[in-house]
Amino acid sequence: MTYADASFLVSLYLRDANSAAAVAFVKGRRQPLALTALQRHELRNALRLAVFRTKTHPVPVTEAEARAALAQIDADLNAGDLVECALPWSEAMSAAERLGGAHTMMLGVRGMDLLNVAAAVATKSRVFLTFDARRRAIAQAAGLKVLP
Repeated sequence: MTYADASFLVSLYLRDANSAAAVAFVKGRRQPLALTALQRHELRNALRLAVFRTKTHPVPVTEAEARAALAQIDADLNAGDLVECALPWSEAMSAAERLGGAHTMMLGVRGMDLLNVAAAVATKSRVFLTFDARRRAIAQAAGLKVLP
């Protein structure tokens, strides 16, 4: 299973500096991406937040673009390009605490970074997709293959 964090998914659904890499990676895959409740929430909120941040963001996002991206998520779920995946929350929270205890002081990872990597571990994902440096570091420390 492949777990994509919000940094990767936002780049997939909105245009930014990493969009070409995200789209190319997904086009080269035959398997769908897993989507947990955590990912879905973080992604949908990040798309809405992009509209709010338009004044300070290098690539402005309109409300229409965000709404189109939100609709595309649902279309991709219906098409099977994204597959809803149950998240065993207690296992994910335990993994987040273990990872935080072992790595936060050295890597400076935040709680949401830990939760995303722990969710990947708890869902038995082997690959973690991210463009975020902190999440890349903690995912590698957790033994996940990190791409792109």
